[in-house]
Amino acid sequence: MKTKITILIGLFFISVSSYSQNACKAYYPFEEGVTFEITNYSKKGKKEGVVNYEVTNIVGNTATIKTIIYDAKGKEITTTSYDIMCDGNTVSIDFKSMINPDMLKQYKDMEMEVTGTNIELPNDLQIGQSLKDANMNMAINMGGINMNMSVNILNRKVDQKESITTPAGTFNCFALSYDNEMKMGMKMTFKIKEWIAEGVGVVKSESYNKNGKLMGYSELTSFKK
Repeated sequence: MKTKITILIGLFFISVSSYSQNACKAYYPFEEGVTFEITNYSKKGKKEGVVNYEVTNIVGNTATIKTIIYDAKGKEITTTSYDIMCDGNTVSIDFKSMINPDMLKQYKDMEMEVTGTNIELPNDLQIGQSLKDANMNMAINMGGINMNMSVNILNRKVDQKESITTPAGTFNCFALSYDNEMKMGMKMTFKIKEWIAEGVGVVKSESYNKNGKLMGYSELTSFKK
């Protein structure tokens, strides 16, 4: 009897773990060993930098993503990491993922304190759905001079479904849009369009200024399991 109970308990935990892993794969690569690459371009299509990502570790419902940031010539700028959490219904992406690669390059040798609220992405996205806001606050110590910067992601909405083709392949995506508000002495607001695919994450992203003109874009250039 004890053996049967032990086996049943083991099967229960395997089943729960398997369900959780599958649920977490919805709109983000929640699988250890997955690597992907995002390349950033200017509005005219000039390559400006590359970010390589790797799911290095999964403990329970938390996946750690390692990122290596390169400039346009392939020179490594810095390495960082952030976490993704999943409760089975929603993926919660660490607010530290909002830090712009150019910002990391500029302030990588300075003392920084980062706080904020995570980006939440439900597993049951629907056209017309409104999503929660998110924000990141960064305090930078510049040799005795303190500088504060904040990023607010506002008015997030699921707009439509589209097929998007990048160098990494063709993906069926949900198209999202939101306002990206940055404060660093003065306030700047950008409109972001973003396409995400099931089991992959962000496939393409475009940034527009307040007049609706394209400022730059990024796209998935590699994805490997």
